[in-house]
Amino acid sequence: MNRTARMTRLALLIAAGGALHWIEAMFAVPVAVPGAKLGLANVVTLYAVIMWGLSDGLYVAVGRALFGSLLGGTFGTPAFAMSLSGGLVAACVMAAFYFVAGAGAVGASVAGAVSHNLTQLGVFALITRYAGVFVYSPYLILLAIPAGILTGLAASYLAARGEGIISSER
Repeated sequence: MNRTARMTRLALLIAAGGALHWIEAMFAVPVAVPGAKLGLANVVTLYAVIMWGLSDGLYVAVGRALFGSLLGGTFGTPAFAMSLSGGLVAACVMAAFYFVAGAGAVGASVAGAVSHNLTQLGVFALITRYAGVFVYSPYLILLAIPAGILTGLAASYLAARGEGIISSER
């Protein structure tokens, strides 16, 4: 694939992921756990990982965190740092589970969702110097499982139809 086609594909994925990030930030999840979300933007990151590998998944994770935070007005805030770090770690974990462990899209997505939540808690604890935030970890892990299943199914669906969405040349 030529460089222009790859850049165009990444731009489309980043725009989709950033838009999902921004849309999801506008709606509160009706649970009593701060920060709990479905992780819709992770669908795009996992799709990129499955179709084109970790490097493109990392580009999408960084780009969507930047774009989504610019749209939502959180750039330069702790929320941006948490989103960026969570997305980067989740992309690496999803790639490891998908390519190394052979977990499939759903297994990789669940692992990515759990790692995303735990990374965000860790970054929040570092920023605030308050380790008590980890009291939320069991709840966020429990919520990450169904969210990871849903996003994994969506990414798997997109990957199975990838040729019609964006060219899947590797």
